[in-house]
Amino acid sequence: MTGRQVDEQALEWAIRAADPLFDDWDGLTGWLEADPGNHDRYDDALAAMAEARDHVAAMPVQTAPVAANDERPVRHGFWRWGGSAVAAMLVAVVGVSVWSERSQPYAVETAPGEQRTLQLADGSEVVLAGGSRVTLDRADTRVASVERGEMLFRVRHDAAHPFRVTAGNTQMVDLGTVFDVTRDPGRVRIAVAEGAVMVDPDGAKLRLDPGQAVVASGGELRRQSATDVGGWREGRLTFDNAPLSDVARDLTRELGRTVRADPALADRPFSGTIDIRSLRNDPARLGRLLGVTVRIDGEAWVLGDDR
Repeated sequence: MTGRQVDEQALEWAIRAADPLFDDWDGLTGWLEADPGNHDRYDDALAAMAEARDHVAAMPVQTAPVAANDERPVRHGFWRWGGSAVAAMLVAVVGVSVWSERSQPYAVETAPGEQRTLQLADGSEVVLAGGSRVTLDRADTRVASVERGEMLFRVRHDAAHPFRVTAGNTQMVDLGTVFDVTRDPGRVRIAVAEGAVMVDPDGAKLRLDPGQAVVASGGELRRQSATDVGGWREGRLTFDNAPLSDVARDLTRELGRTVRADPALADRPFSGTIDIRSLRNDPARLGRLLGVTVRIDGEAWVLGDDR
């Protein structure tokens, strides 16, 4: 069953339960308990109905013709908010209209070592690296929220409706763009391959052009240069004075196995390009590339001191 079908069920239950004669509380309870997400969808349906009720209340009141011997105007009964079948039908019509405009988020994620390409309805494209998660919206294909990991956005530009991406507290708007977003704990990095991105459009208004990047950490934005943006799609990881802790994190996403740096080496900088395909099953080669030893700890590779 699709999310839209579940939303329609939620709205139907909400409309039925608004009728004073409704008595199928066991059925409603069973539906709510059938899936943990049904509670949230039902709450959203109630909110949609409340909006519909306010919409109906704001409509002009219609009056029936007044008989010559009766000075009192008579209101049509269907404008009264209550439990009648006609009122429920009216709420359904208006409620569905309101419902269609409400946010309909859904999440897509990848396992470590996996890549996935999403084609959006507006012609834009999102490519997820391994171990990544993005939240999109069926009601608005021009918004995305990077929950974790790394992903490349290839955006079809629309000046009237710009594509907006959120990663934690960092917001960005495309200016006709191919750009990469990485979100790790306490850190967000945006790097531009084509076009331009406006970072923090409501505040700093920091523009990034091709070959430029910015790191957001601790409430600060720090500019960087960017090379080989999105190279991970072809199995390349390029670093410029990146700490080994960041290198290990990126390797974990792309290799599909845990790679971690010994705390004593976590801040050691590394510059260079790593071909993932050449070392997927060769920890010794990785050690030579990074100038460290690689120790096997269960399923993990641990980067240690080579002395």
